[in-house]
Amino acid sequence: MRMDMLVRDINVFNSYFKRFIKGNAAIKDGKFYYIGERELDAFEPDRIVDGQGKYMVPGLIDIHLHIESTMVTPATFSYGLIKNGVTTIVPEPHEMANVFGISGVKEMIKASQDCVADMFYAIPSSVPATSMETTGGSIEMDDIDELMQTEDIICLGEIMNYYEVITDPDCKTNKILSHIRSRYPDLIIEGHVPKLLDLDLQKIINAGVNSDHTHQTVEGMDARIAAGMFIEIQEKSMTEEVIDYLKENQVDEHFCFVTDDVMTDSFQNRGHLNVLLKKAIQMGMTPEKAIYACTYTPAQRMRMYDRGAIAPGKTADFLLLSDLETFEIEQVYKKGELVYESSRPYVQEMKEEQFPEHFYQSVKLAELTENDFNITIPDSLESSKCRIINVQNGSTFTSETHDRIEGKDGQLSWEESPYGLIATFERYGKNGNRAHGLITGDVLKRGAVATTYSHDNHNLLVIGHNKQDMMIAANEVIRKQGGVCCVHDGKVLSMIPLPVGGILSEEPMDIVSKQVQHLTDALKSLGYEHYNVIMSLSTLSLPVSPALKITDHGLINVNEGKTVPLMMSDEA
Repeated sequence: MRMDMLVRDINVFNSYFKRFIKGNAAIKDGKFYYIGERELDAFEPDRIVDGQGKYMVPGLIDIHLHIESTMVTPATFSYGLIKNGVTTIVPEPHEMANVFGISGVKEMIKASQDCVADMFYAIPSSVPATSMETTGGSIEMDDIDELMQTEDIICLGEIMNYYEVITDPDCKTNKILSHIRSRYPDLIIEGHVPKLLDLDLQKIINAGVNSDHTHQTVEGMDARIAAGMFIEIQEKSMTEEVIDYLKENQVDEHFCFVTDDVMTDSFQNRGHLNVLLKKAIQMGMTPEKAIYACTYTPAQRMRMYDRGAIAPGKTADFLLLSDLETFEIEQVYKKGELVYESSRPYVQEMKEEQFPEHFYQSVKLAELTENDFNITIPDSLESSKCRIINVQNGSTFTSETHDRIEGKDGQLSWEESPYGLIATFERYGKNGNRAHGLITGDVLKRGAVATTYSHDNHNLLVIGHNKQDMMIAANEVIRKQGGVCCVHDGKVLSMIPLPVGGILSEEPMDIVSKQVQHLTDALKSLGYEHYNVIMSLSTLSLPVSPALKITDHGLINVNEGKTVPLMMSDEA
């Protein structure tokens, strides 16, 4: 039998027994042909790889992530994945869909076609995430049908507007769910259901949503698994209690690890899904169990039955490593071909202008003046009781606090208050909406920052402590057709240009990584205290993430699913 390759003397991870078995692996036409003890006398391999007793592990599989969160193109993202042992992903491009609608999805899929890593796309289900924001595009049922008919789609992406699903039978999301269940009954439906328990949780499952990737607690995870949900564990959910629960209970088939959102500097300097795998091992999970949760169970969840295991007929995506505990990757193979070797230079091939011309002209907003950061109040009012967004380190959730703010000459004197101003401006040229709020907590204490990278609507979001710095930061972002800019005392401290849809850069990974690190340092120097500064900043406009957020429609009480005024009555 003629084989393309024989890997000799290796410890092969067997997913079905969850243990390593010493032997050899023969590969033909990009697939595993034989795993066992037979050697050269049974095969005529074109190539022989001496495994030297190393560990052979299936290529890692991440089934829930957003490429746009890393602010790079699919090609750059693939480059980062491969060196970290991730050979297959399920990206959901709902950030690009919020900017460009169905064309954003199609162009992301197109840009992924020649990548080394396999990318099987999820249809964004919640674009916009709520009716309380303005986006550049939307995904409607006709768009879903078109994508199902023209693209290789693997699932319906996360249902984000969980509140409306369980409270409003006639909402857009419920109509989409009903359409999917009737027309595409076999399509997997992914979920985003933070904090739901008991009847509310089971309402969402009855609607067809049977997974959750949000921040997990033992109580919530136990309730989800008991009700038949599949759990996707992000790094922020990897608490000692959660990992102990996963170690001690027979739930291996009901969870996997996912990254969801990875900042570029973390991707470049720490890694990707392999970071979670190594962390699980460090927290006491056996290597076999951790590997299983990064390979076999995600493949099964997405019905990718051709991968996730090393067995006859499976795609020959695999890693070779010498030490399970450290999980340092020495080689990565994709469809039986060596695509990464730690001992050799790993160079990224760059492409420019990977998207249509109009993708680089998405910010349709005139430059701002200092007056755009005024908050008008009745002339007779000397002060007003206001809602304030309170940012908390350790979470992208916020809380709502209240305080009385002085006024003068018909303007709220927010610059003289202990609080910063947060403002958002619709940037697609649709309605000119804008909204203002106040902000405090573990956030910017001086200067200003402006960004078009603001989940999920990606309107222009500006935070600051004086109007001049806010104006300078906002206008720098507008002139660059998108990005993130930090300003202090009238000077630009840091800028990340994001010209593709206002959310992506076509620079190589190492350049964007340095820009992100520089911006993070600048924001921290101005008092931003958060474990993930850019994610905290960008989710302040996410109206499905509790508790008080802001969009171009105004302040959003997320738990009640409604807009609320900045200024309150004294009785409130």
